[in-house]
Amino acid sequence: MPQDHALPELLTRFMAPLEEPAREAVRAGFEAAVSRPVTLRANTLRSTCNEVAAALNDAGISFGRVAWYDDALVLSNARERKLWDLPIYQDGSIYLQSLSSMLPPLVLAPRNGADVLDMCAAPGGKTSEMAALAPHAHITACEMKASRADKLEYNLRKLGVRAANIMRIDARRIDEFFSFDQILLDAPCTGTGTYRAGDERARTRMTAQLLTRVVKSQQALLDRALTVLKPGGKLVYSTCSILPEENERQVLAALKRHRDCELEPLTGPVPEDAPARAATAQAVADAVEAGAIPCLQNELPGTLTVCPSRLFEGFYIAKIKKAQR
Repeated sequence: MPQDHALPELLTRFMAPLEEPAREAVRAGFEAAVSRPVTLRANTLRSTCNEVAAALNDAGISFGRVAWYDDALVLSNARERKLWDLPIYQDGSIYLQSLSSMLPPLVLAPRNGADVLDMCAAPGGKTSEMAALAPHAHITACEMKASRADKLEYNLRKLGVRAANIMRIDARRIDEFFSFDQILLDAPCTGTGTYRAGDERARTRMTAQLLTRVVKSQQALLDRALTVLKPGGKLVYSTCSILPEENERQVLAALKRHRDCELEPLTGPVPEDAPARAATAQAVADAVEAGAIPCLQNELPGTLTVCPSRLFEGFYIAKIKKAQR
């Protein structure tokens, strides 16, 4: 196992106060991540998971199912390159996506007919997942960088997402004229949850300077999100980081600034207005309770810090509800 001093500075600092079992779990996760398998989501806007499974079988690609998400598959004997020439890849029947990044749309549980905002949408994986979960939701997808917005537009078209409006603006500047029933904010972050043992480039990428920049951006995005969230609406905040400065501390600070909002715990029974169980927060909550999704204790009970592992990137997810007026 690599020693803590071999990690990027941000992760060394994060690991220091952890108790040994948690520290060892994170260390083991970073080591196991080196052999993380390819995971994908069957895009039900184009095909069914059974049809995708049949195509993989025909191509000689083995896979396993995911108990908490009927449309997710874990490949056991193929890398991404082997998929590129398959018709199911070329026609948008599948989308290559980490298991961790599939979680926020499931937690949000988008509703048909709802006005849904994806604040940092490129390259479109979570946007297209929400469209598949709720094909009749009215989705707005934001992306300010032209090249990333072009990629978002290409992916949504390829994946058959027809009801999404792409807004090419900085999500921190969305006009307060707009309002949304549900918001997904998968915020820019340091990416510490994606670290893999031996990644020397992470030392120059995951720095204290980067943390300072993204924390400021996350705060501005959260403030704008909670401003344009409708009364009674719900926001899911997520990052691919395991650092508390980007995660639970951001959420706690936002709740202090927005007194009309409160945390909605991610474990236990989900609200009665959630859609069918198979593709909602309840399946995720059950998987967390059963240990099928590995988690670390954090400073804000009711939110999730997914522990890095062979199957999962480190990730953070919280849900906030705005009070009815």
